[in-house]
Amino acid sequence: GVTRLLLTRVPFFKEIIVSSFACESCAWSNTEIQAAGRIQEQGVRYTLAVTSRQDMNREVVKTDCATTRIPELDFEIPAFTQKGVLTTIEGIIDRAVAGLEQDQPARRATDEEVASKIDEFIGKLKQLKEVHSPFTFIIDDPSGNSFVENPRAPQKDEALVVAHYKRTPQQAAMLGLGANETPADSVEDLRNEVLQFNTNCPECNAPANTNMKLVQIPHFKEVIIMATNCDSCGHRTNEVKSGGAIEPQGTRITLRITDPSDMTRDVLKSETCSVEIPELEFELGMGALGGKFTTLEGLLKDIKELVERNPFSLGDSSTPSKVEKLQEFGRKLLDVKGKTKAHFVMDDPAGNSYLQNVYAPEADPELKVEHYERTFEQNEELGLNDMKTEGYETAAASAR
Repeated sequence: GVTRLLLTRVPFFKEIIVSSFACESCAWSNTEIQAAGRIQEQGVRYTLAVTSRQDMNREVVKTDCATTRIPELDFEIPAFTQKGVLTTIEGIIDRAVAGLEQDQPARRATDEEVASKIDEFIGKLKQLKEVHSPFTFIIDDPSGNSFVENPRAPQKDEALVVAHYKRTPQQAAMLGLGANETPADSVEDLRNEVLQFNTNCPECNAPANTNMKLVQIPHFKEVIIMATNCDSCGHRTNEVKSGGAIEPQGTRITLRITDPSDMTRDVLKSETCSVEIPELEFELGMGALGGKFTTLEGLLKDIKELVERNPFSLGDSSTPSKVEKLQEFGRKLLDVKGKTKAHFVMDDPAGNSYLQNVYAPEADPELKVEHYERTFEQNEELGLNDMKTEGYETAAASAR
């Protein structure tokens, strides 16, 4: 047969390799995807409440290191047992059914009882496709490169919960990632020095240099700015990470946009910050866009580009209704830049985001900053519930 390979870049998932095999003799064919880009900084977990037949048609990108679970049936597809695939939820269930049915004739000949139990379970899987009762579909990908479609984009999907988390040492070892060594330089040396280290370009994968600098933001705290320039393809990117500790309380910043001059305000959006524009029914979850230090206009521009690069509005998978909906949202987002009065809300459970007060040190009448106690779920997502900062030395000594 013939195998065809295509290296392409899918928005949100970096680069992927699409391979297709076809045999002219028996007409058998197979397609799969493999991640060709970088592993994301955090793992991702998608939890979808499937309540209708329409949910079965949601498109799914599942990498080979992702684990798929359906808790109601106590069913799990472990990592690395299937190749990466671009399919639908119904397609994943069909794939699992086909895998279970493959060896059934041999099982019936050797162990009739086990074969009958598997037949019964296959029947339950097939009934799921009719959605007679709601069930939960979970994809957990430590590499962060899997995805479940939100058909209501850019609006929030109430049935879909997306959670980003830090990989455990076991998950990092499974992905072939080693532990990062912490440099022994002092903080003062870092403030006065631009560190440079070798990396690969996220666009063309050519060798490039990444510069890192510790910067103090007035009336706020220290942040780390990282910038990558590629001499091969000209790609440039920058990212901001918080250089301080997680604050005792979360921060919710609300700005009432009333004048085009508000677009020039400096914005620091950390990787744990979510963004909301209530007038447009738009919400950007934490982890999307990463950390940014820019102006309000620059952040809105990045949001518009992120929405327009939705993979399910491009190519063969696009539908006119989805494309029109996203284009209409882009036009409304442009109107926010001074033409339409709206509220811009930044919610950061870690308290590491910042929006410039142009009246500083006086109070800003259009800017509202609230501090709140984090919920258990927010602490869990930040990894704080299991973190012990006092008495750990005594506990470790007694354990030994």
